[in-house]
Amino acid sequence: MLGFFVLFRITPAESQTDISNIKLPPGFKIEVYADAHTKNGQYLENSRLMIFDVAGNLYVSTAKENKVVMVSDTNKDGKADVVTLVADHLNAPQGMVFVGDSLLVANQDSVVRLDKQTGKWPAKVTPFISNLAMGWHTLKTIKLSPDGYLFINVGSSCNVCVESDVTRATILRYTTDGKPAGALQTLGRHQQSAIWARGLRNSQGFAWHPKTGEMYATNDGSDMRSTSKGGPVNDELPPEHLNKIEAGKHYGWPYCWGDARGKPMVQDPNFTSESGFCQTAQGPEVAFTAHTTPIGITFLNKTDFPADYKADAIVALHGSWNRKQPAGYKLVRIKFDANNQAVSVEDFATGWLLGSEAWGRPVDVAVGTDKALYVSDDRTGTIYRITYSAGK
Repeated sequence: MLGFFVLFRITPAESQTDISNIKLPPGFKIEVYADAHTKNGQYLENSRLMIFDVAGNLYVSTAKENKVVMVSDTNKDGKADVVTLVADHLNAPQGMVFVGDSLLVANQDSVVRLDKQTGKWPAKVTPFISNLAMGWHTLKTIKLSPDGYLFINVGSSCNVCVESDVTRATILRYTTDGKPAGALQTLGRHQQSAIWARGLRNSQGFAWHPKTGEMYATNDGSDMRSTSKGGPVNDELPPEHLNKIEAGKHYGWPYCWGDARGKPMVQDPNFTSESGFCQTAQGPEVAFTAHTTPIGITFLNKTDFPADYKADAIVALHGSWNRKQPAGYKLVRIKFDANNQAVSVEDFATGWLLGSEAWGRPVDVAVGTDKALYVSDDRTGTIYRITYSAGK
């Protein structure tokens, strides 16, 4: 997928939030939590990533609008009452994370710190991390790991190429005071690198397994690939990936792709690497249909979903832009086995795609303090809330 500049833009007045077409497993229910009809709901246009504070307020980034907003359910009835502007005039903000009382926001070129002024929003904005590579896959995600480090994705500058900037197509790691803390420890006068993992074309979503602490990241594969050198484009190649991110590993892009853990990586016949490289690259845990654009991921251990969901994760498939038959536009469940290994992918919420037309595009998923699952949609400017009730 290209950067955020190719996202569809539909104004709130044009948005359709008729959720009657969305299908879920028995017992699950989806409702509109916030949209253009919520007070100040116009701020939710192009909603991207989400994070909750300890009080249960939902923070949402709107990359095209250059805003971060707070969505509040003041009477705790499961429907938002008001949207509050947290910060404006940012630079394509996407990822957010709380470190103490400060909210760190990943712009396309930097990370800034947002702090309340006299206990209220809008924020005072302070530079935190600067000079992140931007352009093409330009949106950044930032999250805090269980062991207290900040992780940031930097997407590729192209569809398939050898990057001149070594920080492109990577995940970076920093300390909570903004210092690089990459996988390779640098000695002497050389500046410490922030690079934690490489060969990741565009990993906008990541989360840590609640039991093992292992990091999992979604990743978009290249476009317009073929099964043979000079051959026709095959819409089913390459599969999108869910990777287990480990320090210093290379995950194959731009030379190779895979479709399951333990299987050999496949060499791109039209962009070849040095002999043997694809045998050393780290393959995915599981794969998704090609060009479905996996973005947000969250584990379900803190939901009130049935017990057999608690070890699993949900991924938002934002949807394709260049397939003859569109695909994605749904939520999928990643099932983990008793050994805490990802083993399969199955549909969880479908219906944003009707035939060849998509009326909504899920971006991110997050578990609220109320144990419900929240979903952002940047096509309709809607936040959905998914709950479970036994016997329904």
